[in-house]
Amino acid sequence: MLLAAALALMCLVVVATVVLPLMKAARPAVERAVFDRAVYRDQLSELERDAARGLIDAREAAAARLEIERRLLAADAPDTPPPDRGVGSPVLALMLALTLPAAAALIYLGLGAPGVPDQPYAAREQERARRAEGDHGDLAKTVAALEQRLKSDPGNADEWLLLARSDAALGLWQKSDAAYQQALRLTQDRPDVAASYGEMLVMAADGIVTPDAQRALDTAIAKDPGNAEARYYLALGEAQAGHATAAITAWQRLAAEQPADSPLRAELQARIVESAREAGIAAPALAPPASGPSAAQMADAAGMTPEARQQMIRGMVERLAGELQANPGDVEGWLRLGRAYGVLGERDKAADAFEHAAKLKPQDATILLAAAEALLPDRKIETPLPERAVRLLQRVDQLDPKQPAALWYLGLAATQQRNFAQASLYWKRLLALLPPDSDQHQAVAAALDAIKGK
Repeated sequence: MLLAAALALMCLVVVATVVLPLMKAARPAVERAVFDRAVYRDQLSELERDAARGLIDAREAAAARLEIERRLLAADAPDTPPPDRGVGSPVLALMLALTLPAAAALIYLGLGAPGVPDQPYAAREQERARRAEGDHGDLAKTVAALEQRLKSDPGNADEWLLLARSDAALGLWQKSDAAYQQALRLTQDRPDVAASYGEMLVMAADGIVTPDAQRALDTAIAKDPGNAEARYYLALGEAQAGHATAAITAWQRLAAEQPADSPLRAELQARIVESAREAGIAAPALAPPASGPSAAQMADAAGMTPEARQQMIRGMVERLAGELQANPGDVEGWLRLGRAYGVLGERDKAADAFEHAAKLKPQDATILLAAAEALLPDRKIETPLPERAVRLLQRVDQLDPKQPAALWYLGLAATQQRNFAQASLYWKRLLALLPPDSDQHQAVAAALDAIKGK
């Protein structure tokens, strides 16, 4: 009886859903421009988030913002109103109200089995096994297709990275390892690839940060000190080695960089509590969130004028600068400030912030490299490198003689000064660091040929 009552109620709901709209005139269709405006506003919000995080520079952000605002204005222009969708049909509604329940009852009586007891999905082991096998089968087909494409295009780093991650999802750790090695070689140990590789090695070892994983994560940090993924797992390795205080400190610094609505903060809180409990110490309160804009603030910024939006961003940067005056030993804070000034296009202030961070970590050549790159107006060969940037690059070369970016720019600076012998020395050192079959190797070799004999 309960099943019959439930089915009858469901049938009434379905019939009402179908019939009631037919009993009254349909509303006019919504204009397409309404949807277009919503999409463009979302694009503006996403652009501001990317700009605030430093994913794109100020010039690219301004150009993209201008194009989106142009489209938004175009969408506001009057358009031909769409036609109404017609009027209701009471006769059709009555026919459906009578025939739908009758048809449903006949179909259920013919095909259904109300006397058979229910079997929960959790108890259907064979069905669940087939479902899991089907999911893995789809991913396995994707992997096979990737492997086939890479046979004809073995130099595609993005495909190798996708293959590595797909193999990891299937638990094929050795194949994933080999694919990551190829991706690392083609990207010259790009920090995000190295961090993903380290994460895969941790997963393959059932959550243990192995020495191989440690090396991969260290590679990521060497080129990108702010890489959150690598820092998280390196702190996990400290905890597993019994260094609970060091791990908690690292996780607290990472938490302080996350906005209040970041899901990573909850994960960091759980890790801190767990490590403190295992070490027999009191768990500290989670570090307060980053002072950057929240999701709500970014949504509000989307409706601002460009001048008001810029003023809001500057206010946030000024607050961060004020916090660092009170806490000048915060390396990560100075790095965030340098990136923020870079987004605003204030190159000298960005370099100042990076240099302040470099004083706190004097052996970290990547921070000095960030300071030098902040001073570069663009990456064109014909653009003269500022003297301050050259001096910073020379300091990078002293700390890390195998830093490819520093060697390239120093060779470029020497070429601009007509010191071709010095440029040749820098670029020959760089050439020895690059894979012979890489595009970068070919570009540096071509640059050497261009200055040969000058």
